[in-house]
Amino acid sequence: MPELPDVSVYVELLADRLVGQVIDGMRFASPFFLRSVDPPPSELSGQRIASVERLGKRIVIGTDAELFAVIHLMVAGRLRWLAPKGKIPGKLGLCALDVPTGTLVVTEASTKKRASLNLVRGRNALGAFDRGGLEPLTSTLESFTDVVRRERHTLKRTLTDPRLFSGIGNAYSDEILHQARMSPVTLSDKLSDEDIAKLRDATLAVLNGWTDRLRQEAKEKGWPEKVTAFRDGMAVHGRYRQPCPDCGKPVQRIRYAENETNYCPTCQTHGKLLADRGLSRLLHGDWPKTLEELEEKKAQSRG
Repeated sequence: MPELPDVSVYVELLADRLVGQVIDGMRFASPFFLRSVDPPPSELSGQRIASVERLGKRIVIGTDAELFAVIHLMVAGRLRWLAPKGKIPGKLGLCALDVPTGTLVVTEASTKKRASLNLVRGRNALGAFDRGGLEPLTSTLESFTDVVRRERHTLKRTLTDPRLFSGIGNAYSDEILHQARMSPVTLSDKLSDEDIAKLRDATLAVLNGWTDRLRQEAKEKGWPEKVTAFRDGMAVHGRYRQPCPDCGKPVQRIRYAENETNYCPTCQTHGKLLADRGLSRLLHGDWPKTLEELEEKKAQSRG
């Protein structure tokens, strides 16, 4: 799922291409992509685009008349910029927004059609899509601390809960916790003031660093060609069993539902392996507690 750095770069590029343009019209390849009925898409035709904004992980395109298109890409949704009146791609295409200088196309490479478009009237209507999370990049230490301590959760859940923090998802939360040298299962109410300051520093470093990197890649290529949660250069996310770039020990994971948390036991959990729900239920008392025990069990299995 595109998270804060990816969505921020999309917004910057779209603002350059769309603001000041007059909408020629909208075309739909999938009727399920549009999740609202008022205003109708035809009402946007002839409207001048006044703004492109990020709202959490959503992209909001606004007109002078305060009609807004709210795009949520979810897991597999992506944006493409084509020549004027560009063709919507066959199986992947969902929708096209036409302006005189080009065509914005939304695609989704998944059989589960989760990406969505809501058209709303009036800025106040955007409140329905605002989960209320703190914008991490503009947070103060005081506001960041208040959010971390507001509810008792694991740090992984605290960072990824959109009611608490805006725009952080599975991928960058892994990177933030690795940067901060903190376990994903540490409870938020266990952090000292110093710990929270350290977590905020890591959050700013990771989100700003990746936004700058993705912005430069998009500048070189003209458009974000590969928006993914699994990127070269990430420390732990998507790197299960690969060496941690800092200590060289293999990255581990906790799997749950359709997601997983990646972490380095040496750098983040004092060498302790965190129990994977599925495997720990299977192995019960045989679940290894450390990397050394894990390697011993692997060696015994191979033997």
